[in-house]
Amino acid sequence: MSPGDPQFEQAPVSAADALGADGAFVRAVPGFAPRPAQRALAAAVEDAIAARGLLVAEAGTGTGKTYAYLVPALLSGTRVIVSTGTRALQDQLYQRDLPRVCQALSVRPRTALLKGRGNYLCLYRLEQAWREGRPSDAGDVPVLAQLREFAGRSRDGDLDAFPALAEDGPLKLRVTSSRDNCLGGECPQFADCFVVKARRAAQEADLVVVNHHLLLADFALKQEGFGEILPGAHAFVIDEAHQFPETASLFLGSAVSDHMLRELARDLLAECGQVTGALAVVTAPLQALETAVRSLRLALDGLPVRASAAQALQRDSVADGLASLATALDDAAAVLSGLAGASAGMDALGERLDALRRCLARWREAADPVELVDADPDPIVDDDAAVRWFELSQRGFRLSLTPLSVAGPLAQFRAQSRAAWIHVSATLAVADDFRLFQARTGLADAATLRLDSPFDYRRQALLYLPHGLPEPNHGAWLEAMAQSLAGLVEASRGRALLLFTSHRALRYAAQVLAERVALPLFVQGQAGKHRLLEDFRASGNGVLLGAASFWEGVDVPGEALSLVAIDKLPFAPPDDPVLTARLAAVRAGGGDPFNDWQVPQAALLLKQGVGRLIRSGADRGVVALLDPRLRARGYGRRILAALPSMPVVDDIDAVRDFLAP
Repeated sequence: MSPGDPQFEQAPVSAADALGADGAFVRAVPGFAPRPAQRALAAAVEDAIAARGLLVAEAGTGTGKTYAYLVPALLSGTRVIVSTGTRALQDQLYQRDLPRVCQALSVRPRTALLKGRGNYLCLYRLEQAWREGRPSDAGDVPVLAQLREFAGRSRDGDLDAFPALAEDGPLKLRVTSSRDNCLGGECPQFADCFVVKARRAAQEADLVVVNHHLLLADFALKQEGFGEILPGAHAFVIDEAHQFPETASLFLGSAVSDHMLRELARDLLAECGQVTGALAVVTAPLQALETAVRSLRLALDGLPVRASAAQALQRDSVADGLASLATALDDAAAVLSGLAGASAGMDALGERLDALRRCLARWREAADPVELVDADPDPIVDDDAAVRWFELSQRGFRLSLTPLSVAGPLAQFRAQSRAAWIHVSATLAVADDFRLFQARTGLADAATLRLDSPFDYRRQALLYLPHGLPEPNHGAWLEAMAQSLAGLVEASRGRALLLFTSHRALRYAAQVLAERVALPLFVQGQAGKHRLLEDFRASGNGVLLGAASFWEGVDVPGEALSLVAIDKLPFAPPDDPVLTARLAAVRAGGGDPFNDWQVPQAALLLKQGVGRLIRSGADRGVVALLDPRLRARGYGRRILAALPSMPVVDDIDAVRDFLAP
C-alpha cells in the first residue's frame, strides 16, 4: 500500500490510537504494552507532519521512540525520510523495526534503505584496481577476485554483505567511489552502477531510511548546484538528533590531508593506464607532491596534536612547507589541464585537485578564531566564518576548516525543503531547557516536547557520589579515581561499564584493575567495539572500559550490566581549537561561554553515559560518578538535576547492599 491508494487514505485511526490499549500493536505484537509517553510523542509527530512544522522532542530511554515516529510517518500517506546516526542503526531500523510496524498496521508502503556511496561497490574502480595489478598487500589479490564474483551476484552491491573487506582498510577506498572521484554519467559502468540503482529505488519510495552523513551530503550537493541524492519529502525525521549538529559541523567543512593527497596521486596513476602518454607527464609532478607532503609533516612535528592554524603558521618551516605543497599542487594542476578531455576520469581528477588547492589556499590565510565572530556565514563554509585548525597523526596530518556555526545553513536547508522536520533523541535538553540544541541547529521557533523515561529510576537505580576524592586537576586524582573504580568493581562483582573522558585515564585504570581484580577485562583498543560488546555480554561478569564512542550505542540489558561508573564530568578539552572559537562567539554575543555552552553540553553527554545502565523495566543497577565537583560546585548540582531522579548514597556499603544477590 502506498500514498494515493484509496485503502491507505481511508484509514481513520490516529497514531496514538494505533499504539493504545485497543490499537493494532496490542493485537499484532506479542507482549506489547501501551506507554503514555510513546503515544504522546506519536501524537506530536503526527501533528508536526500534518502541519509541516518543526518539532524537537526528547524521549527518555524506554519510551519507544522508533515506533512513535514510524507509526505517524506510515499513516500520514506522505513521503517521509528517516535519518539515523549510524549505518548500524539504519540496518536495525530498516530490517527489524520497520517491517514490524508495517505488519502491525497492515500497510505495505514502498520503502528503501539508502547508504552513502562509500558503502557500495564501485564497478569502475573495482576493474581499475584489478587491472592495476599492484595491490598494496598480497592479501588483496584473492579479495579482489572475490569482489568481482560478488559484483556479479549481488543485487545492491552493499559491502556490509561482504565481511572479507576490512571496513577501515585501504582496499575499500580503492573499490568504492566518493563524491570527489565519481564520474557520474560519464562512467562507462553507469548503467549498472549500484549507487544509481539505490538512488532510483529511493526516489520511488514512500519511506526512505538514510543516515545523517548522507542527508547532509544531499544538502551540500544542492548548495553546489548539482542534482539531489534524496527525493523531495513531506517530512524528515532526525533520530539520534543530538548527533546532528556536530555531524553537520564536520561534514559541511572541508579539509586537506596527507591521505587525501596520496589517494589522489594513486588514482591519477591508475587513470594513466587509460590515457596514452599520460604517465610520462605526471610522474615528476607526483614525485614532487609526495616530497612536499613528507616535508610538511616533518615541519609540523612537535606541535600539539590538535591546534589552530595560527599556531602552526607561527613556524617559518610550516609556512614554507605549505608554500611548497601549494606549488606542487599548482604544478600538478598545470599538467592535468594539458590532459583535459583525455578521459572522464582525468577530468574528474582535475576537479578534485582544484578543490584541494582552494581548501589549502583558504587554510593558509588563517586568522585568530576570535576575529571570526562577526562574519556573515556562507551556506557551506565561508572563509571568514570557518575555524581553521590542524590535527596530527603519527605519520600524517589533516588541515581542516570547520564552520563556526551550522545554524544558518541548516535553517536554509529546512526552508528549501518546505517539509516537516522532527528531531528526536533521548538527550536534547538540560532539565526542560532545549536552548543549546535549538541554538546549534537554528530551531529557535520549533515546538519542544520532553517526555521522561517510563523506567522507575528511584526503584531500579542508585546514584553513588563518593566523598573524599580529590578534584580532577589534583595530582592525586588519577590514582584515587582508579582505586575507587577497583572497589566499585569488586562490590558489583564485575558486570560493569567504566566510561572515561580521556584515553590516559582509561589506560591507567585498566592497569590498576588488572593488578587488583580477578575479573575479565575488555578494554577499548584491544578489539573493535562490536567484538568487545559481544565478549562482554557473553562473559556475564566482565568489566568493559571505554571512552568517546562507548558513551552511547551500548545496549546491554539484564544482569550483565549492573554498574556504570564515570571518571569525571565530560567537559570538552579546553585547548580544542573549534571549541575555543565557539566559546568566543558566545562571549561576543553577550553570553556566558561556560554556563551557556560548556555546562549544558557536559550535562547532555553525562546523560548519554548514565543512560547505558537501565535499558529495560527489569534492569537494576548503580551509577557511580567520581567527580567531586558534582557536589561542591553550583554547576555540578545543575548537572545532577538534569539526570533521572535516583536515590543518592556516598557509602560503598550501600552499593554492595543494593547489588547483593
